[in-house]
Amino acid sequence: MSAPVRVLVCDDQVLIRTGLATIIDAQPDLEVAGECGDGRAAVDLAGELRPDVVVMDVRMPVLDGIEATRLLAGAGVAHPVKVLVVTTFNLDEYVYEALRAGASGFLLKDAPPDRLLHGIRTVAMGAALLDPDVTRRLVGRYAARIRPAEGTPRDTPLTPRETEVLRLIADGLSNSEIAAALVISPETVKTFVSRILAKLGLRDRVQAVVYAYRHGLVN
Repeated sequence: MSAPVRVLVCDDQVLIRTGLATIIDAQPDLEVAGECGDGRAAVDLAGELRPDVVVMDVRMPVLDGIEATRLLAGAGVAHPVKVLVVTTFNLDEYVYEALRAGASGFLLKDAPPDRLLHGIRTVAMGAALLDPDVTRRLVGRYAARIRPAEGTPRDTPLTPRETEVLRLIADGLSNSEIAAALVISPETVKTFVSRILAKLGLRDRVQAVVYAYRHGLVN
């Protein structure tokens, strides 16, 4: 058997932090490497414990989750850590900044336990996780702020079909949903996603979503 995925849980609310840790530790393929209640402690503990994934709250004392994520997974970090941000609807104005900071994905705090566990496993494997509900809400409320200023070039090296797939990714659709929408196989969607990431020099689907917003590809 492979070693379990080691998770650092960071949330300033003790009840939530304890609940997350309990859910995670109950899984045979996951284990809690540590817990903390602020972003600075998360950065320090991540350096000490080397977890596979950090489950990160956004609003916390000392150092918020966005800045902590930037220090753990942002551009130029020598040994980036995968960060899964958890948020609530009244904090979703921070989601875009968290993704720009290097988060590998985000979930709502009221997501069911199985979605949280799936998210941790997905991020640990190097993929990205976008909660469709939050993605669509983000597009609806913050598209004007996220879009580039007038006159920013919209040209991309993508083919029309790749651009279509990128728009669907930005709308929060999964591979299977994209396959159904375009009447193609999930395997073909995976190929398109890989090509998009390679052409644009992006790490994962989260960065692809940010790219789509910044280049005005989301209506």
